[in-house]
Amino acid sequence: MTMFQLLLLAVAGVVFYLFFKQILSGTHPKRGVDFEAKTADEQIGGISRPDKIFSASDKEQSTRIETLLQMADDAVVKGDMLEALKALQSALIVEKENVEVLQKIGYVYLQIKEYDKAKEAYEKILLSDKENDSAYAGLANALRKAGQAEEALVQYERAIALDSDYAPYYFNYANTLHDLGRKSLALEAYQKAYELDSTLDEAKKMIDQLSGELNG
Repeated sequence: MTMFQLLLLAVAGVVFYLFFKQILSGTHPKRGVDFEAKTADEQIGGISRPDKIFSASDKEQSTRIETLLQMADDAVVKGDMLEALKALQSALIVEKENVEVLQKIGYVYLQIKEYDKAKEAYEKILLSDKENDSAYAGLANALRKAGQAEEALVQYERAIALDSDYAPYYFNYANTLHDLGRKSLALEAYQKAYELDSTLDEAKKMIDQLSGELNG
């Protein structure tokens, strides 16, 4: 055996010795044993599951939604409904069942005459909250705008049943009755609206008008 062969044999021996020493020492990861976090706040995951690492906490989601809602409110004040819609759609991506977001996006859809989408937003609220009077009123507004006055009356009545002290519900209900030619019932609803809120000048105007028509 040559000197070179002896040298190769010695190197091989050292490599095998170190390999088996690592295995027997227990420091080498064992097949079938999952990685476990070393500390309580350490994330388990990798690049193949970015949601494990980059998932937002509930607090972060809440803050993000609050920011988007404020952006939407500011846009509505400026009259920029499309900008408001973008912010609210982003908020729904974060939390698709958020009632406040659905309420506001329903309003924005009404303003841009997307009545079917407005109805869908309000209906989603009512699926989880049957006692939400403002959602019934919003749905009624969407139905009325879409030319479904009879269906709108039903929803206004539900809103009024849940909050019988809110004048705008009676006023919109009266408007719908008037559209359908039910002047006597409309007059009663306008009177109730004005009784609850004497600043509703339009309600007083309609009371005077209908009183004259019905008694003339």
